[in-house]
Amino acid sequence: MPNPKRKTSKTRRDKRRTHYKAFAKELAIDQTTGEHHLPHRAYWHEGKLYFKGKVLMEKEVLA
Repeated sequence: MPNPKRKTSKTRRDKRRTHYKAFAKELAIDQTTGEHHLPHRAYWHEGKLYFKGKVLMEKEVLA
């Protein structure tokens, strides 16, 4: 039975094992609008950019 020539380092071993821990992204719900969005990200809702429940900016309508 073949044996390894060198010891596999902890870092190399752990890098290989990280791929098993993938999971689906969780969504946050904004309390002011009730919209689902990625946590810690700004998002658009009805032409307004929201972050932490506050309006940051509004879209300009080009005429």
